[in-house]
Amino acid sequence: MSDFCISSDPAELDVSAIHHFLSTQSSWAIGIPMATLRRALDHSLCFGGFADGRQVAFARVITDYATFANLVDVYVLPECRGRGFSKRLLEAVFAHPDLQGLRRFTLATGDAHGLYAQYGFTAPLRPQSLMERYFPALYTDAAAAA
Repeated sequence: MSDFCISSDPAELDVSAIHHFLSTQSSWAIGIPMATLRRALDHSLCFGGFADGRQVAFARVITDYATFANLVDVYVLPECRGRGFSKRLLEAVFAHPDLQGLRRFTLATGDAHGLYAQYGFTAPLRPQSLMERYFPALYTDAAAAA
């Protein structure tokens, strides 16, 4: 197994690599503009996962650092999956000192329910109380209109 290390130091993130994955390979941020991504990174607690000197994994937490956090943009590059990197990344996220004692930690996933269940995530206790404004094609529609 290759060395795998995790950093929450923004200076260590490979923003170009993150942008490439999210804008071309993710199912949730296709077409995200680099400027939008940079703004999101600047206002989030981010975690990069590095193997053999290159960034192969990422997770971003949107939080007020006191009561609430939302886990987003979690990925491991396809060629690096199956090595336990996602579990190590999530363990680092949930162990981070600034994310302790939060009342609510949320996420949305289309296909990794089993992974997140290992860390205590369940379906919402009161789904009828949740609402959202969601524009899934925002980046691709904006690009088409430009």
